[in-house]
Amino acid sequence: MPLTDAELDRMVRDFGEILATGTPQGFLAPEFVVDLSRSNRPDAGVYLGVDSALALYESMREALLDLRWQGRVVDRPTHDLVVLESGLSGRGRTSGIESEGKGASIWKLRDGKLAETILFQSLGDARAHLHRLELAKRVADARLYFVCEARPNGGDPRPILDAAIRGGAAIVQLRDKQLGDEELVEAARPFREAADAGDALFILNDRPDLVAACEADGVHVGQDDVPVAAARRAAGEAALVGLSTHRFAEIEDAKSAMGIARPDQISVGPVWETPTKEGRPGTGLGLIEFAAAEATVPWFAIGGVAAETVGEVVEAGASRAVVVRAIRDADDPETAARQITDALGGTRRDTSGRADG
Repeated sequence: MPLTDAELDRMVRDFGEILATGTPQGFLAPEFVVDLSRSNRPDAGVYLGVDSALALYESMREALLDLRWQGRVVDRPTHDLVVLESGLSGRGRTSGIESEGKGASIWKLRDGKLAETILFQSLGDARAHLHRLELAKRVADARLYFVCEARPNGGDPRPILDAAIRGGAAIVQLRDKQLGDEELVEAARPFREAADAGDALFILNDRPDLVAACEADGVHVGQDDVPVAAARRAAGEAALVGLSTHRFAEIEDAKSAMGIARPDQISVGPVWETPTKEGRPGTGLGLIEFAAAEATVPWFAIGGVAAETVGEVVEAGASRAVVVRAIRDADDPETAARQITDALGGTRRDTSGRADG
């Protein structure tokens, strides 16, 4: 049974007692998580379990005398998701100086208990995080992801982008290593317009610092690019961050990552050697089978996936794929996209961009 507003208000009030006294309350779930990874504090990180959280709060009380926490519910998007403005104040134990910090948090409730609290620098950041959660749902629902350079085969990208989206691509990515900053921002415009027209997501490759300027929904980085946490800080709390993985250990790392270091999506491969991943050998289907068994974030098979090969990755456990040449170089990009989408069990799109099963 979801908590009533009155019960939630009481929980917010009592949460202050936990921080002030260290006394656990019955409304904390045993697996309670404190995500402090966005903080500038030296103890920033993710704390798992009630005991770990209480130890964190004890360290706060050691630093600040008369520790006081106040919270106010400002939004409740769902019964189990709560946005709060919050503040923490107290006197420095050694300096005696009164200090006060303001911010925001998101509470995740489960079975009437507090399961997770995520701390943010501002209410705007908290709301941006909620926006990213909505985008992440669309990533999870996606089947086909199309990656394209600024001028595919030397031409206007818009016809190919539109065709790919009509054929089922729910995500399009601009990947062009040759362009300078201003050129990349200019090249992003038809990608953003095509994504808007077809209700798709637009991702920028490798440049988290240009996500806002390109009006992208997120960024994709490789293992040799900036880490996911740094990409998220640069791109902003609202932006998706995807990550390339090529080895078992890299999939495991993505699985275990927490807080701002956790990617929203990973690509797995290249399954077969491909000129778009020059110098990187094919991983084979074993990596796909491993991802199917172990990955805990949405993942996409990549590298040599086409209408002729998609059945093999599906048989190995994939339900999503990233495609470049199979659509870009096809005589009929829409048909090529639709064939791959259908093989992955996804949805088609009509010319207006609406999904039509």
